[in-house]
Amino acid sequence: MAAAARTTSLLAAALAAFLALTAVPAVLCQAPGPAAPKGPPNVTAILEKGGQYTTFIRLMKSTQQDTQLNSQLNNSFGSGYTVFAPTDNAFASLKPGTLNKLSQQEQVSLVQFHVLPEFYSLNSFETASNPIRTQASGSDGPYTLNITADSNSQVNVSTGVVATRLGTALRATQPLAVYSVDTVLLPNELFGVKPPVSAPPAPSKKPAKGGSVAEAPAGGSADSAPSGAAARGARVTGWISLASLLLGAAACTLL
Repeated sequence: MAAAARTTSLLAAALAAFLALTAVPAVLCQAPGPAAPKGPPNVTAILEKGGQYTTFIRLMKSTQQDTQLNSQLNNSFGSGYTVFAPTDNAFASLKPGTLNKLSQQEQVSLVQFHVLPEFYSLNSFETASNPIRTQASGSDGPYTLNITADSNSQVNVSTGVVATRLGTALRATQPLAVYSVDTVLLPNELFGVKPPVSAPPAPSKKPAKGGSVAEAPAGGSADSAPSGAAARGARVTGWISLASLLLGAAACTLL
C-alpha cells in the first residue's frame, strides 16, 4: 500500500509539472523585439548613425540648430518635427563657395528650411495642404515648400528653385521624422532670381548759358533801340532846336 501511495504521488507530481510547463505564456517563447528608444530622440545621433550626413551635421552645429531642435524635442513634443537631411553628395553638387557666400543668418535660414514644425509620416504627405511652412522665415513671412505624392507613392519636394524626392526614412516615429534627400533644398528667398533693379531717372537738361536768344532783355521790348543810338538822336534834336532859335533871333534884328 505504501509503495502504491508513493507511486501515485510521483505520478501526480509529474503531471503537475507537465501542466505547469504547458501553461507558460506563448509570448515567453518568442524572440524579444527591438527595444523602444529611451527618452526623446537626438537629431545629431540619428544623422551620425546614417553615416553620410557629415556636412549637414557640421552646418547644424555651426548654426546651433542641432542644440535648438534637440532642446525643443526634450522640452515638449507638441506636434513633432520633420527633418529633410541632405547627403554629403548633395552638398558636393552645389556650386563651389555656395555656403561660404551666405551670411551667418542666411546659413541659419538654410538649415531651418530643412525642418518642418510638424511630424509627417510618408502617408500623411498625401493629404498635406500646400504650401507647407518650414522653420525658416524672413521679412515676408515663413519660407514654404510644396510637397506632393505621385501615383508611385513617391514624395516630391519643390522649393521653387530645386525639386527632389524623399529617400530613406532614418526615423519615422513620433515625435520626429528624418528623411534623406539627395538635393540641398535651396529656398527661393535666398537663391531665387532677383528682380532687375530699375534704372534711376535721367537728369533734366539745364538751359544753355546766357539764356535763350529769343528772350527779350529785362525791362524792355525786343524791338527797343540800343541805348547809345537813343542818346545820339537826342543830341541831334537839341542842335536843330538851337539852330532854329538863332535863326529866329537874327530875323527879328533885321526887321
